[in-house]
Amino acid sequence: MSEPEKPDPDLRTRLVDVGVDLVALEGAGALTLREIARRAGVSHGAPRRHFPTHLELLSAIARRGFTQLGIRVTTTLGGKGTDPRAQLTELGRSYLEFALGNPGMYELMFRHDLLESGHLRLRDTSLPLFGVLVDLVGRARPDADARAVAGALWANLHGIAQLWGWGSLQLATGAEDFTPLLRTALDAHLGPEDGR
Repeated sequence: MSEPEKPDPDLRTRLVDVGVDLVALEGAGALTLREIARRAGVSHGAPRRHFPTHLELLSAIARRGFTQLGIRVTTTLGGKGTDPRAQLTELGRSYLEFALGNPGMYELMFRHDLLESGHLRLRDTSLPLFGVLVDLVGRARPDADARAVAGALWANLHGIAQLWGWGSLQLATGAEDFTPLLRTALDAHLGPEDGR
């Protein structure tokens, strides 16, 4: 009697790598098990050894996106002093640049309605990023419910990213870059900067 075939950890990594490349090239809609398996050079059933469901594979791909965004956030905030308003400005800019530079991954990352977050602990990767936003908002607006203000600011940034990516905001506002919109969103949620 032969031993059951053990999952290949290199194949797991390769499947996620292929998914990351595929979402970058063709968007979240292209992420089918069959297409990822084909591009990885394995049978369409092979991914099931590592990802029992399609959602688990999507979650592993999205986790890569959150890791990339987390590195970007850490790098962005590392050299920006301790002024929470300045840090929020740079964080907002970095977030929008990530969203616009990685539209397929960005779309996938925030579809928690689609992603299987349980045993892959996707929320353990995504929620700390929101925690950074809450902390900065709390320092910038100690009088406010930091979680609610951070949620509203995040929703505003997400809307800017989506509408800018579709070309709608450029058309409606005539803006050539998103910086004035970012500044206005921060003013709306944090109050105007001192001296303005």
